[in-house]
Order: sequence, then C-alpha cells, then structure tokens
Amino acid sequence: MALTGHQLAFAFGVLGNIISFIVFLSPLPTFYQMYKKKSTEGYQSIPYVVALFSAMLWIYYAFVKANDSTLLITINSFGIFIETIYVVFFLCYSTKKTRIQTMKFLGLFVAGGFGAILLVTQFLFKSPMRLHVVGWIALVFSVCVFVAPLFIVRQVIRTKSVECMPVLLSVFLTVNAVMWFFYGLFLKDMNIALPNVLGFIFGILQIGLYMKYKDAKKDVVKEQKLPEVTTLPKPVIILEDNNDTNDNNNNKRSSKLPELTEEQIIDIVKLGTLVCSEKIQKSAAAASPFDKNAATAPKLQAVGA
Repeated sequence: MALTGHQLAFAFGVLGNIISFIVFLSPLPTFYQMYKKKSTEGYQSIPYVVALFSAMLWIYYAFVKANDSTLLITINSFGIFIETIYVVFFLCYSTKKTRIQTMKFLGLFVAGGFGAILLVTQFLFKSPMRLHVVGWIALVFSVCVFVAPLFIVRQVIRTKSVECMPVLLSVFLTVNAVMWFFYGLFLKDMNIALPNVLGFIFGILQIGLYMKYKDAKKDVVKEQKLPEVTTLPKPVIILEDNNDTNDNNNNKRSSKLPELTEEQIIDIVKLGTLVCSEKIQKSAAAASPFDKNAATAPKLQAVGA
C-alpha cells in the first residue's frame, strides 16, 4: 500500500526531529571544553543567537499555521531551551568584548527583531496573509542559520586552523536539511522546503573547508619546532686532501700570505723594539714627576741586528 503525502511528510518530519535533536546537542563537546577551561577560546556566539531566533520564528509560524505543526512545535521548543543554555555559556565564559557583542546580538535579534515581527504581523496582516509573511521571514532566517557558521570562514582561512569551526554542527545541519526538505516537499510547504536546499549547499561547503584545513595546523607546528637560526655564523670546516689538493692549497696559502724576506723580518723587529722603548720612557716620566731630568734622560737605543 502506497503512503500518502502526509504520511511521507510525517515520516520525514519524525526523522527531521531526531536529527534536529542531534543538531541541537552537537555543540555540547565544545561547550564542555568551555566549561573546563572557563573560556570561549575564540568561538563566535552569533550562530547560536541566530539559531535561537530562528527557533522562535518557527514556533510562531507553527502556531499561525495550526495544521500539521506538531512536529515543528516540539523540536523548536527544545531548540529554544538548548540554544538559551548555549548563549548563557557565552555570557559566562567569554571575554568582556565578546560578552558585549553577544548582548548586542540578543538585543538585535531576540528582543528587537522577534518583538517587531510579532507586533507587525499581528496588527498589520490578517490571518491568510500573516501565514505567508511569517513563513517568508522564517525562511530567510533559516537560511541565516545555515550561513551563520560561515562567519568564521575568514578566520579559518587566515589562521589555517579549523579549531573554531564546529564541524559536527555542519555535518548534522547538512543531513537535517535533507530531512526537512522532503518534509516540506510532501506537505507542499515551500517555506520549509526551500531554505533547506540552501542549507544542504552551505553544509557541503563548510565540510569541504574543514577537510581542506584540518591538517594545516599540524604542518605549521612541525615547521615551528625547529626555529631558524639566522644570526649565528656557521663554522666552516675545510678538509684537505693530502694527495690531490695539497699543491692547490699550498698555492692558495702562498697567494694569500706571501713569504717575508730576512731583511723585512729584521725591519719589523726594529720597529717593534722602537715603539716599545718609547712607551717605556713615557711611562717612566709619568711615574717620576719630581725628576726634572727625566725628560732629558737619554733614550734607549734600538738594538741593531
């Protein structure tokens, strides 16, 4: 017996709920590390703030739609609960700058954004049009949920490190997008089906980026283990071959240090003796200031060879 469209939609919706449950729990290892180290370690809060905002929009959309909305209400209620916990972790363990940034995101999306959407759609649109408006708004921000992890792409490319990329979140979001796409397709609800097409594409891109840079940090660490020494001169060792290169080396030494003749050696000795005698006389004169004849004392004569 063939299943009807609603039955297929319910089946994919149940699978979507299960995988969405895993999606919401996938960052738990990351937040456990934050709890142990008492630091957010460079992670960004915007993906979780946007996910919280998106879950609130989908619950609102489910209440406006009323029919076939039980699965949307259950999973997004859990999503609001768990995303709120994640945001609280960021507020507790982030730096002052990141904490202020997270508060700004909460004010912009949750307080300002959701409040404005709720007021505008309730007072300016009637029931049939309200469903379409809320559906399109939820569609746009569902795409933002898939795009939000791409905010760290620049950091990953710059640092060549995927430590701050939640790859588990990307994987589960990709699989989840497939489930909810078929759920919306069989219900003929394009507000649910369309954003999950883009979600699948963005998920594949994030996984590809992770595969590209997952080993890049290891290579950088290996290169940094042995620092380069550029200021210390390297010793040069010259090995002489007594058989083949002895004559060549003798010629090179003779060209660099020419041999001195006997007369040149005698002149060098005389010059050195003269310089030494003058220094001795000056020091003796400085040591005997009361000897008036010290200045006229006969100088020592150089001994000739």
